[in-house]
Amino acid sequence: MLIEFTEIEPDRDCGCGGCSARRLARLHAAPVAEGGHRSAHGARRAALLVAAVGSVLGGGVATAAPAPAPAPAGTEAGSTPQGEVAPLRGAAAETRSMRAVRTTTRAEIMARAQRWIDQQVPYSMSSYWSDGYRQDCSGFVSMAWGLGSSQTTWTLPDHATRIARTELQPGDILVYNNAADPAGGSHTVIFGGWADAARSKYLAYEQTRPATRKRTTPYAYWNNAASYVAYRYEGLDGPAPAPEPDAFPGTAKFGPGQRNEYVKRLGELLVQRGGARFYAEGPDPSWGEADRRATEAFQLAQGWRGSEADGYPGKATWDLLVQHRGKDIPPAVNQPAPPQPPTPAPAPDPGPAAAPPYPGASSFGPGQSNESVKLLGEQLVRKGFGRHYTEGPGPEWGEADRLNVADFQRAQGWSGSEADGYPGPHTWRLLFG
Repeated sequence: MLIEFTEIEPDRDCGCGGCSARRLARLHAAPVAEGGHRSAHGARRAALLVAAVGSVLGGGVATAAPAPAPAPAGTEAGSTPQGEVAPLRGAAAETRSMRAVRTTTRAEIMARAQRWIDQQVPYSMSSYWSDGYRQDCSGFVSMAWGLGSSQTTWTLPDHATRIARTELQPGDILVYNNAADPAGGSHTVIFGGWADAARSKYLAYEQTRPATRKRTTPYAYWNNAASYVAYRYEGLDGPAPAPEPDAFPGTAKFGPGQRNEYVKRLGELLVQRGGARFYAEGPDPSWGEADRRATEAFQLAQGWRGSEADGYPGKATWDLLVQHRGKDIPPAVNQPAPPQPPTPAPAPDPGPAAAPPYPGASSFGPGQSNESVKLLGEQLVRKGFGRHYTEGPGPEWGEADRLNVADFQRAQGWSGSEADGYPGPHTWRLLFG
């Protein structure tokens, strides 16, 4: 007897164990070009996951892996174990009807996220809050997006569109998926808006130990920063956010025949940088030879030549203009410079700031709490050695302080007892030098 088997595509909206496991197995088995993972153990993991699918579909009872033990204080953030895709559960789900929110707004997403922060929902990968969502990082995002079920960091992208960093708006998310530890090493946070003009920090809303919180976070996260990916919920209601006025719009916006707001913005920026003489009238939305010549003059002022100074703005030209960096357009040759007021005598150079005095080895180590510990941590972050902090440095000495100091010491070429993570006078002097 001939038996024919048909491959069934897992339903992206189904929360059963079979579809959940199939989605995860398919993701791990896929080629890298199609979104799969580079892990050397990917094939083995996919096989194990497919076996788990067989157990679920064959009537067996899937046994959840035991929850990892809570991370000790001072270890790196990101070890946030999570459960599987699951329907709404908990007392609230049993007493009232819960309906998946198919469309939502950014304001609603942020309001729901803020409610968990206000309630200080405890972190848990197995418990469900009164609104029916699992109390881990992906359950938090599922609740804020109104998905009607608790997803995982691996399945949240099924409900979203990948976006660029420059497109991030409040209510979007950043996701890190760890192929080596899918359930325990992945993490996701809700983007709440940029915290500085340089866009190096943002306000992160997240579910992590011990409870829901929001904090200013370095982009993209405290660790594994290069591996986080930005996503936008596909069910957003309302018009798309207007493009930021200073984001580079692309080269197609400039050149003969173009008429748009970016051409006028370019002209205004060039006038601010010394290009007013190229315009017989003020800049306007229509591209003209004045725009090309002024752009070329600015590019030449940066020392660029050839195709780099062709008079058409690329991203490098645009970024220098909007960030008020680079050199201004010099005055025309043989054109007298406008009279300048007398230049005041420069103030005496105070020289490099002196390092704060070393407080002594007794100020650092287990049980110590003082301003010197906080000063040390803040300087480590400024120097780029703060990857072990899950929160901003504080006055209490912790393992994160020791690990960051050790990183700094090893960067000086030290090893052994010279890189034990405890700052001596030499470490202190180099760190603040």
